[in-house]
Amino acid sequence: MITGIMGTSFRRAAVVTVTAGALAATGALTAAPAQAVTAPSIVAKGGYLMNNANGSTLYGKKADTRLSTGSTTKIMTAKVVLAQPNLNLNAKVTIQKAYSDYVVKNNASQAHLIVGDQVTVGQLLYGLMLPSGCDAAYALADKYGSGSTRAARVKNFIGKMNTAAKNLGLKNTHFDSFDGIGNGSNYSTPRDLTKIASSAMKNSTFRTIVKTKTYTAKTRTKSGGTRTMAPWKNTNGLLSSYSGTIGVKTGSGPEAKYCLVFAATRKNKTVIGTVLASSSIANREADAKKLLNYGFARLG
Repeated sequence: MITGIMGTSFRRAAVVTVTAGALAATGALTAAPAQAVTAPSIVAKGGYLMNNANGSTLYGKKADTRLSTGSTTKIMTAKVVLAQPNLNLNAKVTIQKAYSDYVVKNNASQAHLIVGDQVTVGQLLYGLMLPSGCDAAYALADKYGSGSTRAARVKNFIGKMNTAAKNLGLKNTHFDSFDGIGNGSNYSTPRDLTKIASSAMKNSTFRTIVKTKTYTAKTRTKSGGTRTMAPWKNTNGLLSSYSGTIGVKTGSGPEAKYCLVFAATRKNKTVIGTVLASSSIANREADAKKLLNYGFARLG
């Protein structure tokens, strides 16, 4: 009886072995390679995704095509500020009428900074990255550019942005503004923007800011009192709708359409990417989610 059972078991095992061998020969039992995951179709004109750990490409669509960047430009604005030697995030900046006039003239996104208020550099960075304040961008460019006039300081600051791009080895990026409201020569590519963001994310202050959903600044008024600003809400909807999202920045405009630079971490793996010139806020987020899902599927 025992022999019969063993014989039956052996025959079954043999069948399984032969079947497995046959399937292996045809590749049916071979684990699907990571690159076999179907690449998604996105609405955006350009897109790029990379493994943040080693910089390897996970996805590309017109990855090196120069496109308008909108307010994703502000990633570099923040990067340049945070790279300043002996940076003091508590240093105060007095809000000038020129900053307010600028956003009104350009109908630009703003942090609604009040003329005469003293706002810290750290608060300005939140105002820059969460509500995408062009007034905050102007204040930072004026603060950290060199020159005897405001125009000279702004020009110098934009020069620092371009130098930072060159230092990253980027050949398809050029800035002619501090906030993405370009003057005809403000562009980057999905690949370059992703590299800029990856570099910026190495800074702990930057990482903290771009993953913050809301922030309330308390500023010092011209009369010496304290003003509690209306909460600044992060325009990056992925922070609330995609698990693991850690940043980084939205952008939009007549030429740029709808842009999003994004990053997420799952299972200790971080992917970071960009979509440029998508057709709507909803579609840029849908595009980003498709790329994130694809990236994590490839990384396993």
